[in-house]
Amino acid sequence: MKWVAELGSQTYGNAVVSGGMVFVGTNNEGLRDPKITGDKGVVMAFREADGQFLWQMVHEKLVAGRVNDWPYQGIASSPLVDGDRVYYVSNRAELMCLDTQGFRDKENDGPVTDEKLTGEFNADVVWRFDMMEEVGSLPHNLANSSPVSYGDLVFVSTSNGQDESHVNIPSPKAPAIIAISKKTGKLVWEDNSVEDRILHGQWSSPTVGTVGGVVQLIHGQGDGWIRGYEVLTGKKLWELDTNPKDSVWPKTRNELISTPVVYEDRVYIANGQDPEHGEGVGHMYCIDATKRGDITHTGVVWHYDKIRRSISTPAIKDGVVYQADFSGFLHALDAKTGQVYWIHDLFAAVWGSPILIDGKLYLGDEDGDVVIMQEGKTKKVLSEINMGSSVYSTPVPANGVLYITNRNQLYALAEPTAAKTARAVK
Repeated sequence: MKWVAELGSQTYGNAVVSGGMVFVGTNNEGLRDPKITGDKGVVMAFREADGQFLWQMVHEKLVAGRVNDWPYQGIASSPLVDGDRVYYVSNRAELMCLDTQGFRDKENDGPVTDEKLTGEFNADVVWRFDMMEEVGSLPHNLANSSPVSYGDLVFVSTSNGQDESHVNIPSPKAPAIIAISKKTGKLVWEDNSVEDRILHGQWSSPTVGTVGGVVQLIHGQGDGWIRGYEVLTGKKLWELDTNPKDSVWPKTRNELISTPVVYEDRVYIANGQDPEHGEGVGHMYCIDATKRGDITHTGVVWHYDKIRRSISTPAIKDGVVYQADFSGFLHALDAKTGQVYWIHDLFAAVWGSPILIDGKLYLGDEDGDVVIMQEGKTKKVLSEINMGSSVYSTPVPANGVLYITNRNQLYALAEPTAAKTARAVK
Protein backbone atom coordinates (compact mmCIF):
# COMPACT_ATOMS: atom_id res chain seq x y z
CA MET A 1 0.00 0.00 0.00
CA LYS A 2 1.45 3.34 -1.09
CA TRP A 3 -1.00 5.47 0.88
CA VAL A 4 -4.60 5.61 2.11
CA ALA A 5 -6.81 8.67 2.49
CA GLU A 6 -9.95 8.97 4.61
CA LEU A 7 -13.18 9.89 2.79
CA GLY A 8 -16.78 10.25 3.99
CA SER A 9 -19.00 7.29 4.86
CA GLN A 10 -20.27 6.60 1.30
CA THR A 11 -18.36 6.70 -1.98
CA TYR A 12 -19.94 5.67 -5.28
CA GLY A 13 -18.11 7.47 -8.11
CA ASN A 14 -14.71 6.58 -9.51
CA ALA A 15 -11.53 8.32 -8.48
CA VAL A 16 -9.89 10.35 -11.26
CA VAL A 17 -6.13 10.98 -11.50
CA SER A 18 -4.75 13.94 -13.44
CA GLY A 19 -2.02 16.56 -13.15
CA GLY A 20 -0.49 15.06 -10.04
CA MET A 21 -3.83 15.05 -8.21
CA VAL A 22 -6.60 12.57 -7.36
CA PHE A 23 -10.24 13.70 -7.29
CA VAL A 24 -13.14 11.76 -5.77
CA GLY A 25 -16.72 12.41 -4.66
CA THR A 26 -18.06 11.39 -1.25
CA ASN A 27 -20.14 12.80 1.65
CA ASN A 28 -19.21 14.96 4.63
CA GLU A 29 -19.04 12.27 7.31
CA GLY A 30 -15.24 12.47 7.23
CA LEU A 31 -15.39 16.08 8.54
CA ARG A 32 -12.27 17.34 6.77
CA ASP A 33 -13.28 20.78 8.04
CA PRO A 34 -14.62 20.42 11.61
CA LYS A 35 -16.50 23.72 11.20
CA ILE A 36 -18.59 22.26 8.37
CA THR A 37 -20.93 19.69 9.87
CA GLY A 38 -23.99 17.78 8.80
CA ASP A 39 -24.94 15.89 5.66
CA LYS A 40 -23.34 17.41 2.53
CA GLY A 41 -22.05 16.43 -0.88
CA VAL A 42 -18.26 16.69 -1.11
CA VAL A 43 -15.57 16.46 -3.77
CA MET A 44 -12.05 16.01 -2.38
CA ALA A 45 -8.68 16.54 -4.03
CA PHE A 46 -5.51 14.74 -2.89
CA ARG A 47 -1.88 14.88 -3.95
CA GLU A 48 -1.10 11.89 -6.15
CA ALA A 49 2.40 11.36 -4.74
CA ASP A 50 1.53 10.82 -1.08
CA GLY A 51 -2.23 11.25 -0.59
CA GLN A 52 -1.98 14.61 1.14
CA PHE A 53 -5.39 16.31 1.34
CA LEU A 54 -5.38 19.48 -0.78
CA TRP A 55 -8.89 20.94 -0.92
CA GLN A 56 -12.59 20.13 -0.95
CA MET A 57 -15.80 21.47 -2.46
CA VAL A 58 -18.86 21.20 -0.19
CA HIS A 59 -22.49 21.27 -1.35
CA GLU A 60 -25.56 21.75 0.83
CA LYS A 61 -28.36 19.19 0.50
CA LEU A 62 -31.50 20.08 -1.44
CA VAL A 63 -34.31 21.18 0.85
CA ALA A 64 -36.83 18.78 -0.75
CA GLY A 65 -34.96 15.89 0.85
CA ARG A 66 -34.73 12.32 -0.33
CA VAL A 67 -37.04 12.65 -3.32
CA ASN A 68 -34.32 14.74 -5.06
CA ASP A 69 -31.23 14.27 -2.87
CA TRP A 70 -31.07 11.02 -0.89
CA PRO A 71 -29.45 11.34 2.57
CA TYR A 72 -25.73 10.63 2.94
CA GLN A 73 -25.14 9.62 -0.69
CA GLY A 74 -22.77 12.53 -1.26
CA ILE A 75 -21.39 13.15 -4.76
CA ALA A 76 -21.86 10.03 -6.93
CA SER A 77 -20.54 11.63 -10.13
CA SER A 78 -17.08 10.63 -11.34
CA PRO A 79 -15.18 13.87 -12.08
CA LEU A 80 -13.84 14.77 -15.52
CA VAL A 81 -10.53 16.65 -15.66
CA ASP A 82 -9.54 18.68 -18.72
CA GLY A 83 -6.35 20.67 -18.27
CA ASP A 84 -6.77 22.84 -15.18
CA ARG A 85 -10.53 22.36 -14.96
CA VAL A 86 -12.49 19.63 -13.17
CA TYR A 87 -16.15 18.96 -14.03
CA TYR A 88 -18.74 16.91 -12.12
CA VAL A 89 -22.43 16.87 -11.21
CA SER A 90 -23.25 17.82 -7.63
CA ASN A 91 -25.96 16.34 -5.43
CA ARG A 92 -27.85 19.58 -6.17
CA ALA A 93 -28.05 18.72 -9.89
CA GLU A 94 -25.44 21.32 -10.82
CA LEU A 95 -22.81 20.74 -13.47
CA MET A 96 -19.78 22.21 -11.74
CA CYS A 97 -16.57 23.55 -13.24
CA LEU A 98 -13.74 24.06 -10.73
CA ASP A 99 -10.12 25.12 -10.93
CA THR A 100 -8.03 22.00 -10.21
CA GLN A 101 -5.76 24.02 -7.91
CA GLY A 102 -8.53 25.31 -5.67
CA PHE A 103 -7.51 28.46 -3.84
CA ARG A 104 -4.03 27.11 -3.22
CA ASP A 105 -2.86 29.18 -6.20
CA LYS A 106 -4.13 32.38 -4.47
CA GLU A 107 -6.32 33.16 -7.50
CA ASN A 108 -10.12 33.36 -7.82
CA ASP A 109 -10.99 32.17 -11.29
CA GLY A 110 -14.31 33.46 -12.64
CA PRO A 111 -16.94 34.18 -13.69
CA VAL A 112 -17.99 32.91 -10.24
CA THR A 113 -16.02 34.97 -7.73
CA ASP A 114 -18.36 35.12 -4.73
CA GLU A 115 -17.33 31.91 -2.96
CA LYS A 116 -17.86 32.14 0.81
CA LEU A 117 -14.91 29.86 1.60
CA THR A 118 -11.63 30.94 0.00
CA GLY A 119 -9.00 29.37 2.22
CA GLU A 120 -6.13 27.07 1.24
CA PHE A 121 -8.29 23.96 1.62
CA ASN A 122 -11.30 25.27 -0.30
CA ALA A 123 -12.37 24.81 -3.93
CA ASP A 124 -12.39 27.57 -6.53
CA VAL A 125 -15.62 27.55 -8.59
CA VAL A 126 -15.23 28.75 -12.18
CA TRP A 127 -18.88 28.28 -13.20
CA ARG A 128 -21.94 26.20 -12.37
CA PHE A 129 -24.93 25.18 -14.47
CA ASP A 130 -27.94 24.55 -12.25
CA MET A 131 -30.01 21.97 -14.14
CA MET A 132 -33.05 22.42 -11.89
CA GLU A 133 -33.09 26.17 -12.49
CA GLU A 134 -31.90 26.33 -16.11
CA VAL A 135 -33.72 23.39 -17.76
CA GLY A 136 -36.29 22.47 -15.13
CA SER A 137 -35.03 18.99 -14.26
CA LEU A 138 -36.13 17.36 -11.02
CA PRO A 139 -33.78 14.49 -10.20
CA HIS A 140 -35.25 11.40 -8.60
CA ASN A 141 -33.29 10.49 -5.44
CA LEU A 142 -29.96 11.83 -6.71
CA ALA A 143 -28.31 13.62 -9.62
CA ASN A 144 -25.32 11.42 -10.43
CA SER A 145 -24.19 11.83 -14.03
CA SER A 146 -20.49 11.58 -14.80
CA PRO A 147 -19.53 14.16 -17.45
CA VAL A 148 -17.97 13.32 -20.80
CA SER A 149 -16.52 15.88 -23.20
CA TYR A 150 -15.80 16.39 -26.88
CA GLY A 151 -14.14 19.51 -28.22
CA ASP A 152 -15.53 22.54 -26.40
CA LEU A 153 -18.60 20.71 -25.10
CA VAL A 154 -19.28 18.75 -21.91
CA PHE A 155 -22.30 16.42 -21.73
CA VAL A 156 -24.33 15.17 -18.76
CA SER A 157 -27.63 13.51 -17.99
CA THR A 158 -30.07 15.72 -16.09
CA SER A 159 -31.29 12.81 -13.88
CA ASN A 160 -34.85 14.09 -14.41
CA GLY A 161 -37.33 11.61 -12.95
CA GLN A 162 -40.45 10.82 -10.98
CA ASP A 163 -41.59 12.42 -7.74
CA GLU A 164 -42.04 10.56 -4.45
CA SER A 165 -45.31 9.00 -5.65
CA HIS A 166 -43.38 6.96 -8.24
CA VAL A 167 -46.24 7.72 -10.63
CA ASN A 168 -46.04 11.40 -11.52
CA ILE A 169 -43.38 13.06 -13.72
CA PRO A 170 -43.36 16.61 -12.32
CA SER A 171 -41.15 18.01 -15.09
CA PRO A 172 -41.98 16.13 -18.32
CA LYS A 173 -40.61 18.89 -20.56
CA ALA A 174 -37.14 18.85 -19.01
CA PRO A 175 -34.40 17.33 -21.21
CA ALA A 176 -32.77 13.99 -20.50
CA ILE A 177 -29.39 15.01 -21.94
CA ILE A 178 -27.67 18.39 -22.29
CA ALA A 179 -24.54 19.79 -23.91
CA ILE A 180 -22.79 22.69 -22.16
CA SER A 181 -19.97 24.96 -23.34
CA LYS A 182 -16.86 24.18 -21.31
CA LYS A 183 -15.71 27.78 -21.64
CA THR A 184 -18.87 29.67 -20.75
CA GLY A 185 -21.04 27.16 -18.86
CA LYS A 186 -23.96 27.95 -21.18
CA LEU A 187 -26.42 25.50 -22.75
CA VAL A 188 -25.60 24.54 -26.36
CA TRP A 189 -28.14 21.78 -27.07
CA GLU A 190 -30.63 19.54 -25.29
CA ASP A 191 -32.91 16.60 -26.07
CA ASN A 192 -36.06 15.30 -24.41
CA SER A 193 -37.08 12.25 -26.40
CA VAL A 194 -38.14 10.56 -23.16
CA GLU A 195 -40.83 13.15 -22.36
CA ASP A 196 -43.25 11.75 -19.75
CA ARG A 197 -42.27 8.09 -20.20
CA ILE A 198 -39.63 8.00 -17.45
CA LEU A 199 -39.95 4.70 -15.61
CA HIS A 200 -38.25 5.85 -12.40
CA GLY A 201 -35.12 8.01 -12.65
CA GLN A 202 -32.38 8.72 -15.20
CA TRP A 203 -28.97 7.64 -13.97
CA SER A 204 -27.00 6.53 -17.01
CA SER A 205 -23.97 8.64 -17.92
CA PRO A 206 -23.40 9.47 -21.60
CA THR A 207 -20.47 8.41 -23.76
CA VAL A 208 -18.86 9.78 -26.93
CA GLY A 209 -17.61 7.51 -29.70
CA THR A 210 -17.11 7.31 -33.45
CA VAL A 211 -19.42 4.91 -35.27
CA GLY A 212 -19.32 4.62 -39.06
CA GLY A 213 -17.14 7.72 -39.24
CA VAL A 214 -19.68 9.83 -37.30
CA VAL A 215 -18.85 11.13 -33.83
CA GLN A 216 -21.87 10.40 -31.66
CA LEU A 217 -23.07 11.24 -28.17
CA ILE A 218 -24.76 8.05 -26.91
CA HIS A 219 -26.99 7.93 -23.86
CA GLY A 220 -29.13 5.33 -22.07
CA GLN A 221 -32.33 6.99 -20.89
CA GLY A 222 -35.08 6.59 -18.31
CA ASP A 223 -37.65 5.01 -20.62
CA GLY A 224 -35.37 2.04 -21.30
CA TRP A 225 -34.32 3.36 -24.71
CA ILE A 226 -30.76 4.14 -25.78
CA ARG A 227 -30.25 7.03 -28.21
CA GLY A 228 -27.46 8.38 -30.38
CA TYR A 229 -26.95 12.02 -31.40
CA GLU A 230 -24.64 14.09 -33.58
CA VAL A 231 -22.19 15.20 -30.96
CA LEU A 232 -21.95 18.87 -31.91
CA THR A 233 -25.56 19.60 -32.90
CA GLY A 234 -27.68 17.22 -30.82
CA LYS A 235 -29.49 15.92 -33.91
CA LYS A 236 -30.97 12.54 -32.99
CA LEU A 237 -29.61 9.79 -35.24
CA TRP A 238 -31.10 6.60 -33.83
CA GLU A 239 -32.92 5.05 -30.89
CA LEU A 240 -33.48 1.51 -29.66
CA ASP A 241 -35.74 0.01 -27.00
CA THR A 242 -33.70 -2.33 -24.76
CA ASN A 243 -36.75 -4.16 -23.47
CA PRO A 244 -38.90 -6.86 -25.10
CA LYS A 245 -42.25 -5.63 -26.42
CA ASP A 246 -44.23 -7.54 -23.78
CA SER A 247 -42.15 -6.35 -20.81
CA VAL A 248 -43.93 -4.56 -17.96
CA TRP A 249 -42.44 -2.12 -15.43
CA PRO A 250 -41.21 -2.84 -12.83
CA LYS A 251 -41.28 -6.63 -13.03
CA THR A 252 -39.73 -7.23 -16.44
CA ARG A 253 -39.17 -3.81 -18.02
CA ASN A 254 -35.92 -2.00 -17.12
CA GLU A 255 -34.37 1.41 -17.34
CA LEU A 256 -30.76 2.09 -18.29
CA ILE A 257 -28.13 2.93 -15.67
CA SER A 258 -25.04 1.42 -17.31
CA THR A 259 -22.87 3.66 -19.50
CA PRO A 260 -22.74 2.63 -23.20
CA VAL A 261 -19.41 1.49 -24.66
CA VAL A 262 -18.35 1.86 -28.31
CA TYR A 263 -16.13 -0.84 -29.84
CA GLU A 264 -15.44 -1.42 -33.54
CA ASP A 265 -18.52 0.45 -34.78
CA ARG A 266 -20.80 -1.28 -32.30
CA VAL A 267 -22.48 -0.04 -29.10
CA TYR A 268 -22.75 -2.30 -26.04
CA ILE A 269 -25.06 -1.78 -23.07
CA ALA A 270 -27.01 -3.74 -20.44
CA ASN A 271 -30.21 -2.58 -18.77
CA GLY A 272 -31.29 -2.79 -15.13
CA GLN A 273 -32.93 -0.94 -12.26
CA ASP A 274 -32.19 1.01 -9.11
CA PRO A 275 -30.33 -1.34 -6.73
CA GLU A 276 -33.09 -0.69 -4.18
CA HIS A 277 -35.36 -2.73 -6.46
CA GLY A 278 -33.19 -5.81 -6.00
CA GLU A 279 -32.47 -8.51 -8.55
CA GLY A 280 -34.43 -9.30 -11.69
CA VAL A 281 -34.35 -10.16 -15.38
CA GLY A 282 -31.89 -8.19 -17.49
CA HIS A 283 -30.92 -7.72 -21.14
CA MET A 284 -27.65 -6.91 -22.90
CA TYR A 285 -27.32 -5.67 -26.46
CA CYS A 286 -24.77 -5.23 -29.20
CA ILE A 287 -26.10 -2.46 -31.46
CA ASP A 288 -25.28 -1.38 -35.02
CA ALA A 289 -25.32 2.37 -34.51
CA THR A 290 -24.63 3.13 -38.18
CA LYS A 291 -28.37 2.67 -38.76
CA ARG A 292 -30.84 5.54 -38.43
CA GLY A 293 -34.26 6.14 -36.92
CA ASP A 294 -35.99 3.61 -34.69
CA ILE A 295 -33.60 0.67 -34.96
CA THR A 296 -35.23 -1.51 -32.30
CA HIS A 297 -35.79 -4.26 -34.89
CA THR A 298 -33.06 -3.42 -37.41
CA GLY A 299 -30.08 -2.42 -35.25
CA VAL A 300 -29.71 -5.39 -32.91
CA VAL A 301 -26.55 -7.35 -33.78
CA TRP A 302 -27.16 -9.68 -30.85
CA HIS A 303 -29.25 -9.79 -27.69
CA TYR A 304 -28.15 -11.65 -24.55
CA ASP A 305 -30.95 -12.48 -22.11
CA LYS A 306 -29.12 -14.80 -19.72
CA ILE A 307 -28.08 -11.84 -17.61
CA ARG A 308 -29.65 -10.25 -14.56
CA ARG A 309 -30.32 -6.56 -14.03
CA SER A 310 -27.13 -4.54 -14.35
CA ILE A 311 -25.90 -1.06 -13.49
CA SER A 312 -22.34 -1.85 -14.63
CA THR A 313 -20.51 -0.66 -17.73
CA PRO A 314 -18.95 -3.34 -19.97
CA ALA A 315 -15.22 -3.66 -20.64
CA ILE A 316 -14.08 -4.86 -24.08
CA LYS A 317 -10.73 -6.03 -25.45
CA ASP A 318 -9.52 -8.38 -28.18
CA GLY A 319 -13.05 -9.30 -29.20
CA VAL A 320 -14.23 -10.25 -25.70
CA VAL A 321 -16.82 -8.19 -23.80
CA TYR A 322 -16.98 -8.49 -20.02
CA GLN A 323 -20.29 -7.50 -18.40
CA ALA A 324 -21.16 -7.68 -14.71
CA ASP A 325 -24.72 -7.83 -13.40
CA PHE A 326 -26.16 -6.71 -10.07
CA SER A 327 -26.73 -10.31 -8.95
CA GLY A 328 -22.95 -10.74 -8.85
CA PHE A 329 -22.26 -12.61 -12.08
CA LEU A 330 -19.51 -11.58 -14.50
CA HIS A 331 -20.20 -12.65 -18.08
CA ALA A 332 -17.50 -12.99 -20.77
CA LEU A 333 -18.99 -12.95 -24.28
CA ASP A 334 -17.81 -12.86 -27.87
CA ALA A 335 -18.16 -9.21 -28.89
CA LYS A 336 -19.24 -10.05 -32.44
CA THR A 337 -21.69 -12.88 -31.78
CA GLY A 338 -22.68 -12.77 -28.10
CA GLN A 339 -21.43 -16.33 -27.62
CA VAL A 340 -20.80 -17.06 -23.93
CA TYR A 341 -17.21 -17.93 -23.08
CA TRP A 342 -17.62 -18.12 -19.31
CA ILE A 343 -19.53 -16.81 -16.28
CA HIS A 344 -18.04 -16.12 -12.85
CA ASP A 345 -20.04 -15.79 -9.62
CA LEU A 346 -18.72 -13.17 -7.18
CA PHE A 347 -21.32 -14.18 -4.54
CA ALA A 348 -22.16 -10.52 -3.83
CA ALA A 349 -23.94 -7.65 -5.56
CA VAL A 350 -21.89 -5.66 -8.09
CA TRP A 351 -22.33 -1.89 -8.41
CA GLY A 352 -19.07 -1.04 -10.16
CA SER A 353 -17.66 -2.09 -13.50
CA PRO A 354 -14.89 -4.41 -14.67
CA ILE A 355 -11.65 -2.86 -15.86
CA LEU A 356 -8.82 -4.44 -17.86
CA ILE A 357 -5.26 -3.63 -16.81
CA ASP A 358 -2.07 -5.31 -18.06
CA GLY A 359 -3.81 -8.51 -19.10
CA LYS A 360 -5.88 -8.76 -15.93
CA LEU A 361 -9.50 -7.96 -15.07
CA TYR A 362 -10.43 -6.24 -11.80
CA LEU A 363 -13.95 -6.08 -10.36
CA GLY A 364 -15.17 -5.08 -6.90
CA ASP A 365 -18.36 -6.10 -5.08
CA GLU A 366 -20.65 -5.11 -2.20
CA ASP A 367 -18.81 -7.42 0.22
CA GLY A 368 -15.64 -5.39 -0.32
CA ASP A 369 -13.89 -8.08 -2.36
CA VAL A 370 -11.97 -7.24 -5.54
CA VAL A 371 -11.51 -10.24 -7.79
CA ILE A 372 -8.50 -10.33 -10.12
CA MET A 373 -8.87 -12.57 -13.18
CA GLN A 374 -6.89 -13.36 -16.27
CA GLU A 375 -8.44 -11.67 -19.28
CA GLY A 376 -9.45 -13.85 -22.21
CA LYS A 377 -11.76 -16.60 -23.38
CA THR A 378 -10.84 -19.03 -20.59
CA LYS A 379 -11.88 -18.31 -17.02
CA LYS A 380 -9.00 -18.09 -14.57
CA VAL A 381 -9.18 -16.45 -11.14
CA LEU A 382 -5.77 -15.14 -10.09
CA SER A 383 -6.49 -13.55 -6.74
CA GLU A 384 -9.00 -11.82 -4.53
CA ILE A 385 -8.42 -9.05 -2.03
CA ASN A 386 -10.80 -7.61 0.56
CA MET A 387 -10.88 -3.82 0.97
CA GLY A 388 -12.68 -3.77 4.34
CA SER A 389 -16.03 -2.40 3.16
CA SER A 390 -18.17 -2.27 0.01
CA VAL A 391 -16.47 -1.40 -3.27
CA TYR A 392 -19.16 0.43 -5.24
CA SER A 393 -16.84 1.98 -7.84
CA THR A 394 -14.30 0.77 -10.37
CA PRO A 395 -10.54 0.40 -9.68
CA VAL A 396 -8.52 3.05 -11.53
CA PRO A 397 -4.93 2.63 -12.76
CA ALA A 398 -2.58 5.61 -13.18
CA ASN A 399 1.20 5.89 -13.42
CA GLY A 400 1.91 2.44 -12.03
CA VAL A 401 -0.53 2.79 -9.12
CA LEU A 402 -3.96 1.19 -8.66
CA TYR A 403 -6.55 3.36 -6.90
CA ILE A 404 -9.45 1.60 -5.18
CA THR A 405 -12.14 3.25 -3.09
CA ASN A 406 -14.26 1.40 -0.58
CA ARG A 407 -17.13 3.16 1.18
CA ASN A 408 -14.93 5.46 3.24
CA GLN A 409 -11.31 5.21 2.12
CA LEU A 410 -9.21 5.80 -0.99
CA TYR A 411 -6.32 3.35 -1.39
CA ALA A 412 -3.27 3.85 -3.59
CA LEU A 413 -1.72 0.42 -4.20
CA ALA A 414 1.71 0.03 -5.78
CA GLU A 415 4.66 -2.31 -6.01
CA PRO A 416 6.68 -2.31 -2.74
CA THR A 417 9.49 -0.21 -4.21
CA ALA A 418 7.07 2.55 -5.18
CA ALA A 419 5.18 2.45 -1.90
CA LYS A 420 8.34 3.09 0.09
CA THR A 421 8.56 6.62 -1.34
CA ALA A 422 5.21 7.70 0.08
CA ARG A 423 3.78 7.87 3.55
CA ALA A 424 0.35 6.67 4.66
CA VAL A 425 -2.07 9.51 5.29
CA LYS A 426 -4.38 9.21 8.30
